[in-house]
Amino acid sequence: MKSTFFSILSLLFIHTVFGQIYVSDNSYVYNKGSLVYAQGNLELNGTNSNFYLRNEGQFLQGTTGSSTNRGSGNLSVFQEGTANNFGYNYWCSPVGLSSITVGNADFQLNQTIKRPTDKINFQNPTFTSSYNGTTTNSALTISNQWLYKYTAANNYSNWVYVGQSGNVACGLGFTMKGVSGDDTLAGIDEVTFNNPTGAGGLNDYQRYDFRGKPNDGTISISVAGPTGADQYPNSTLTGNPYPSAINLNLFLLENSGYTINYTTGTFSVGGTNVINGNAYFWEHEKPATSHILVQYIGGYGIYVPNNTNVYSPGTYNNASWNTYNADGSLNTQGSAAGTSLYKRMFCPIGQGFMIEGTTNGNALMKNSYRTFVKEGGSNESEFNKLSTSSASSENWTEIPNLSGTDYTQFSKKLVPQIKIHTLVNNQFTKELTICFNPNTTDGYDSAMDAETYESNLPIDAYFSLPDTSYKEYVITTLPFNIEKRIPFTLKTSSQTNFKVTAGDIINFYEADSIYLFDKLSGTYYDIKNDYFEITLAEGLYKNRFEITFTNGTLSSTSAEMNGNFTILQNNSNQELTILNPNILDIKEIQLFEITGKLIFKKTKLQSSTNHKISTSELSNGVYFVTIETKNGKKITQKIIVSPY
Repeated sequence: MKSTFFSILSLLFIHTVFGQIYVSDNSYVYNKGSLVYAQGNLELNGTNSNFYLRNEGQFLQGTTGSSTNRGSGNLSVFQEGTANNFGYNYWCSPVGLSSITVGNADFQLNQTIKRPTDKINFQNPTFTSSYNGTTTNSALTISNQWLYKYTAANNYSNWVYVGQSGNVACGLGFTMKGVSGDDTLAGIDEVTFNNPTGAGGLNDYQRYDFRGKPNDGTISISVAGPTGADQYPNSTLTGNPYPSAINLNLFLLENSGYTINYTTGTFSVGGTNVINGNAYFWEHEKPATSHILVQYIGGYGIYVPNNTNVYSPGTYNNASWNTYNADGSLNTQGSAAGTSLYKRMFCPIGQGFMIEGTTNGNALMKNSYRTFVKEGGSNESEFNKLSTSSASSENWTEIPNLSGTDYTQFSKKLVPQIKIHTLVNNQFTKELTICFNPNTTDGYDSAMDAETYESNLPIDAYFSLPDTSYKEYVITTLPFNIEKRIPFTLKTSSQTNFKVTAGDIINFYEADSIYLFDKLSGTYYDIKNDYFEITLAEGLYKNRFEITFTNGTLSSTSAEMNGNFTILQNNSNQELTILNPNILDIKEIQLFEITGKLIFKKTKLQSSTNHKISTSELSNGVYFVTIETKNGKKITQKIIVSPY
């Protein structure tokens, strides 16, 4: 095998080595923002042999079996977590303990995680028994109170304490809360970094330096099937264990009963089935404000790889940020849900997530899933960061990878989908997603449909599927038909107000209308342009409501009003325009928040073919415009106020 020796080297572009990389003692590799690929193993021969990945540089290896990396030196890679000491991150280390022993090794926080002080130097953090971690320009202190792992378990009490010196096996994840303070030195020599105050805002992160022997090759992740009389699912905290990004679709599909054609990107039923094909990402209130569990606000967003091709993005359903009781169970009250799109297809270095087992066994993480994708919304790769952009209709640019795929032949478009938002008691929003894929069924399809991670909530909204009627789904993927009727369930343990509307509508053009049908009253409600509101007594309302795309009872009055008015929101001009070509007499124009709060009412309007109203003072969000004519007829339409 060809052996390549590195002394002092800066890699500016993709650097390929058809063999082994050998770094002698007192030598280093420095990679700034590019890809290093080695067909063989990496040997960091001495304690001062170093391999630096900077500016989102990444390292891929062509190993097809177990790792043969070895050496007492270190690969070093940066990743950012929250700077807020109340907020959790879920991690999966890309490195293990350095050792001359061949293969992947366990991870220990006090041995492998550092505070960078410049491009190559570091400082060992200190660990404290205090609940609060801190950071300054001279020190990093991590609280060891929040360092846990979770393997093949289904109860809050099954979290296992790791601490600063406990072992975490390769491929398993761990939790760690952030730190508060101001550490500007940790941002040296990176593309973007912003830690102005340590207050925990959306652009406020703490940089960590992971140092050790890089993980490589096939990695086994222990999972367990459902247990107990109710067949309650068991979860494992895992993540991306490599010093490169991975295509999460490949991991989820190949371990949930699908066989993949790596050339065409198509997949079919067959193969190993040990997980349900969903990845669960922890989201929390930003900024988090308390360590007290009853005051903590968080929840799990869910990703499914439900596109028609493994090289196109799957669907992410945002979490409802729920509060928790002291025993770890969910409280009935909550806060606002996440409302922005996340990017999850290309899982970045260090990102942790939960998976659920369908049977006792091992899910396999493989080198063939690895790609070179830098973080960012347009790349479908983000480490616990918000992004408001959605995937464009264009194909990918070239993406280096280990599956031999030409990504430029595949689309970045999301499957057609509708986000159904249910506002509960004006306190929190439950998001559900309806997706359309001709390769699925109306029933349950693994990796296409997603059951809620937080089941048995006393107040909730969810979908029911024909063959799993007792389960609660937040994502349903099915073939589209204009006559489709999708069961929609509301449940509550006490009198509750629900407001339901269609939120984001993505790449869906097959139907002009979206309705919620109340079978009890026989009434269709337009939830594309308006919201449906109802207050329900305690009970399970499972067979009462449906989402539909046709309305056989549409009144002549509604049709007349739709034909006489056009309502447009021009965000570039921050202006609401109402076209009235027939110059009907308007009694009033009202604008409401989604909560039902009246924002303004315009009366005594002059006769005109158009009316323009400034929206420059409105916050970004969803609003409803209601027009009432002097003869008592009304029309309501939803508008979205957003940055131009």
